[in-house]
Amino acid sequence: MKITPGESVIAVLHSPREKLLGIVDEINSAGVFLRAIELGYFDDWVRSIAEGEQYLPMSDYFIPMWRVERVTRDEAAEGAPSLAELFEKRTGRNLGEF
Repeated sequence: MKITPGESVIAVLHSPREKLLGIVDEINSAGVFLRAIELGYFDDWVRSIAEGEQYLPMSDYFIPMWRVERVTRDEAAEGAPSLAELFEKRTGRNLGEF
């Protein structure tokens, strides 16, 4: 099944190594366009939003295909919710709004 625009994904990149949580805008042969945050910032970001504090917004990224190691759907697995579901549960808002 294809990853489509609007889906929440986790992108793992190399050179330098990065992990992003984001919403896909487009995937094509040139690369991946997404609105995302660094995965390591996720917990602090969610807490700041939930508590009404200032936070860094998601950024628009174009990642050239040569940097992409893997892009996977952010899906729930055997009782563990997806990051998008955690975000919604903790903030009461949809990840796509950001």
